Formats: sequence, structure tokens, C-alpha cells
Amino acid sequence: MTVRAFRSAALALLGIAGAVLPAAAQDLTGAGATFPYPVYSKWFNDYAAKSGVKINYQSIGSGGGVRQISEQTVDFGATDGPMSDDEMGKAKGGPILHIPTVMGGVVVVYNVPGAKGQLKFSGDVIADIFLGKITKWNDPRITAINKGEALPAQDILVVHRSDGSGTTYIWTDYLTAVSPEWAKGPGKGKDVKWPVGLGGKGNEGVAGQVQQLPGAIGYVELIYARQNKISFGAVKNASGNFVTASTETITDAAAGVAKGLPKDTDFRVSIVNAPGKSAYPIASMTWLLVYQKQADAAKGKKLVDFLNWMLVDGQATAAGLDYAPLPSAVVKQVKARVASIAVAK
Repeated sequence: MTVRAFRSAALALLGIAGAVLPAAAQDLTGAGATFPYPVYSKWFNDYAAKSGVKINYQSIGSGGGVRQISEQTVDFGATDGPMSDDEMGKAKGGPILHIPTVMGGVVVVYNVPGAKGQLKFSGDVIADIFLGKITKWNDPRITAINKGEALPAQDILVVHRSDGSGTTYIWTDYLTAVSPEWAKGPGKGKDVKWPVGLGGKGNEGVAGQVQQLPGAIGYVELIYARQNKISFGAVKNASGNFVTASTETITDAAAGVAKGLPKDTDFRVSIVNAPGKSAYPIASMTWLLVYQKQADAAKGKKLVDFLNWMLVDGQATAAGLDYAPLPSAVVKQVKARVASIAVAK
């Protein structure tokens, strides 16, 4: 199957991920973020073909992934927003490790009748749209950074996630970094109190709403915008440049952060609004959540073997699905963290 064909198949399965294989047939089960689902789906398929180990992953959102790993109802969780110290302290199985897998970008998607080129957005403008302070597409602050575009006097309809979401965490982490007013409230989190707008479940739900509603604006992971052919904007970065999300510009966002990671990092780091001329500002790592102490020896070994495969073979296929692979320096550190997982004997 080609990468393009696999993208289509993976995205089509988003709503029924839990029904891919009978539960009794699984070697490992996981649940969580929709943000990385396309690449995880490919990895689990490729790994099953190589090793015979079947991994069933339910794409239910980062909030669900955190809950299920905390309750020990899955072998691993997945999230785009790192667990808080409080959440980690409540986990039933002891210390949880955050294992970075890939990096992705969250993009501003929009449906603006008559817009011809790619629209540009600055952080303060995005924040004020989502705060309900900018309500028309021809608002002077939008037209000022989109000279030459005849933007309509149409109401802006904000679309946000309705479920606990790591994509929302990345989005609100960015808005908190660039807007003092946003930082005061709603702030950042997997689920926040939205001032305006309507909700969609999952990246796919937000993408669908924006596609269907003229005047809409929302946020989704890069692959969902590209796969669904939704217009997405260039965003002004910390260096003052308008940058379009791509694997290259997301990698640039991580480059400076990766160099400064301490050896004892737990990888719960933010790379939004990173420095660099070509750094895309709404970027993040995404993580698998695993218990440091694996009570089931057979499952623990299978999980560790998969994680080591993911850090080598898996990284090589990430870019083909619009995810940025981990920098080599980070891979080295993550391998050391995986080696610290204790498997019962």
C-alpha cells in the first residue's frame, strides 16, 4: 500500500479504531490522542507485519488516553498534552514515563468564501478571534496582514474541540504564550472554557465542521488539513516571519529546544513559539504514556521491543505522513529512558 493510500485508510478508520481487530486477538492495547493516529496506525500495521505482535489503538482523544492508562485499562496511553504532576500522582500503576514519538504541527484552518491566497495570521489576532473580540473576516487587523485579499464582511464562526484534547493543549499552550489576555483565562489545558464557538469531536470533527460552514475557523493537526484539502494559514513566528507548517518547519521549531534538554529530562517540554527564522510556532511533541514498572512480563517485553523499533524504523516513515521525526539527539535520550523500564520476571 502506498503512503498516500495508507493516509486515506487511516483517516477513514478514525471513528472505528477500536473495532479494527477483536479484543481477544490483541497482544497490546492502547488509547488516546487523535493527533498522531495516522502515523500510529501505520506503525502498528508495519510492526505487526514484521513481528507478529498486534497492537489495537483506540483514537479517543488525549484526555481519554490519560484516564485509561491511569486506570490501567490499557497497556499504554497517548497524549499531545503532557500529564500534570497531579495526574501522574493519581495513576494506579506507579510512575508513568512520557515517551516522545514524533512531532507535529497544529494549523489554523478556515473556510472563507472568496479568499484566493493563503491567509496570514498573527498570534494576537488568533487569540482575539477565539476570545470573540474579532468577529468579522474583514476586520482591519486581519486585512492589515493580508494585503491584496478582498476579505468578506462575514461573521467568523469559531470551531473548537468538544472533547479533552492534546491538540487543544498545544493550541492553548501557544495562545497562552502569545496573548497575555488569553493567559489570564481561558489559559492552557486539554479542555478549557471556550469564550465563543461550537465544538467538534476529534481532529476529524473540527475539520468536518470547518469544511461545511462558510466563515468558519478552527484548528487541527496538519495531516487532517492536507488530507481533507482544507485551507490553512501561515502563522507569524517569534522571529516575525509568517511560516507555513511542514515537516521541515516543525523540525526547525524543535531544533533549538532539543539542544537544551537536560540529561535527566522527563520530556514534558513545550516547543510552541520557538525561536528561529523558519520555526513553525504551533508545534509539539506527542507522547506515549507507559508505566515504568511493567507488571506483566510478556506484555512489558512486547511494549519495550515496540518502543525500540519505533525509535529507529518508525522514525524513518514519519515524514511521509506529515509528522516530523525526533531529532537524533532526542532519540538517543529516549532510548535511555526506554531502557529504564522495568519488566517483571
